Amino acid sequence: MNLPEDEREFCAWARELAVTELLPLAEQGDEGRVNRPLLRAMGRLGLLRALFGGAPESAPEDAAATQLCLLRETIAALSTEAETALALQGLGSYPILQSGRPDTVRRWIPGVVSGEVVASFALTEPGAGSDAAALALAAEADGDGWRLHGEKAWISNAPEADVYTVFARTTPDTRARGVTAFAVPGDAAGLTGEHLDLLSPHPIGRLRFDGVRVGPDDVLGEVDGGFRVAMRTLDLFRPSVGAFTLGMARAALDATIDHVATREAYGGHLADQQAVAHHLARMATRLEAARHLVYAAARAYDAGSPQGEVTKSAAMAKYFATESAQAIVDQCVQLHGARALERGHLLEHLYRDVRAPRIYEGATDVQLSIIARELLRERTTP
Repeated sequence: MNLPEDEREFCAWARELAVTELLPLAEQGDEGRVNRPLLRAMGRLGLLRALFGGAPESAPEDAAATQLCLLRETIAALSTEAETALALQGLGSYPILQSGRPDTVRRWIPGVVSGEVVASFALTEPGAGSDAAALALAAEADGDGWRLHGEKAWISNAPEADVYTVFARTTPDTRARGVTAFAVPGDAAGLTGEHLDLLSPHPIGRLRFDGVRVGPDDVLGEVDGGFRVAMRTLDLFRPSVGAFTLGMARAALDATIDHVATREAYGGHLADQQAVAHHLARMATRLEAARHLVYAAARAYDAGSPQGEVTKSAAMAKYFATESAQAIVDQCVQLHGARALERGHLLEHLYRDVRAPRIYEGATDVQLSIIARELLRERTTP
């Protein structure tokens, strides 16, 4: 897919920084833990500001979703650890930037942009994953504020984050209509947590809320309007999850093309085998189709397209790109053979990391349901 010159320059800028500055720091981090030196470097280099459409002279203007996808795809092809550290800062802080009171934005966003404040998006619960409207974390009225009671699970950057965007139920028995979003400090009294050991390139944990106090200034958006805050955030970030997996698939395919072009077998090279060549062709075609869907969804968001179109495009992009990346990486492992399963091999690393994106921010089957819902809505809308 051909990109405009300004977007190509932006990708080149991000790639250069990733190679020279981020890779050494990513390699020094502890697996499953927040890498604060890496985040501070991202802040110093302007990468975190670029998450929201800001920054270098080469950056596209007014293209937050497109720029986010370009960043994630570019960096993912080099380091999944660096990519997820960057993306989670955006996911955790975007609801604050989008819907926070001015004082709340001033309290948290400068630190997020500098890399000094670690942000986290806390939506999922043990009993509310794909069915996000089934949230049970209770926000009980307490004077002019609330007390949070309950648990969150499989939360990225938990329990190490400095600020959490937390979604809690302020009105019982109302599903999506009774959820409110709050900005909750990581050191709030009554908030505890623990790490979880998951097959994922980033830290994930569990949070427990034992009477955590939040006030009216901590509300993001409107009381009982938190579900809209969550969905607007996901509409922005779902295409970029697809972009993340595009970067992984591109790295896997590039390594596999090099491998089959030089690996001697059957009196020639593996690439001489028609079956192998056809696998390459199918993978490249699928990758290119996924890239078109991802950037079409990002550009629809940036253009201010109707909400239903944005939601459907985001779901299509995440569904097709994540499923395609999984299939591509799997086939690349097959073409490499046993060497790709050795601990530390690029394909072994990508094979582990490519699985989680098919689940988080809405599993594949959820995306299919969203697409079907929007198709039927379009049919009945005059």
